[in-house]
Amino acid sequence: MRASIGEYRAVEEAAMKFVKSVAEGDSRYAKELFVDDAVLFGYLDGKPEHGSIEQFYKNVDTVDAGKDFRARIDIVDIEETLAVVKVLEEKWGGRIDFTDYLLLMKIDGKWKCVAKAYNQNSNTIQNGK
Repeated sequence: MRASIGEYRAVEEAAMKFVKSVAEGDSRYAKELFVDDAVLFGYLDGKPEHGSIEQFYKNVDTVDAGKDFRARIDIVDIEETLAVVKVLEEKWGGRIDFTDYLLLMKIDGKWKCVAKAYNQNSNTIQNGK
């Protein structure tokens, strides 16, 4: 059964907390979205990053997104208590383009993120030179 437009709006509103944290360089909004034991997987400048969502908070709090940062949210799917959201980011920190996938669960009536996996576009990877 297709989710209602209201559920799509609720999921988008939840995902906006992620985007707002990244755009403002302040993890407090994302901390409202992610469960405490959420996980993170991806590669940052070619180095694997995995583990606690705390690493994402650290990255957000220490890197200014920059004036050219842009983001777009696409809701991939919603199934009753599960949602998959794709977030496109351009020019984070003035140089990095990401594609993020957020896995959300409806917990106690609220959409919460339990996992974040991401890809850094290869043309934005710095090799430490």
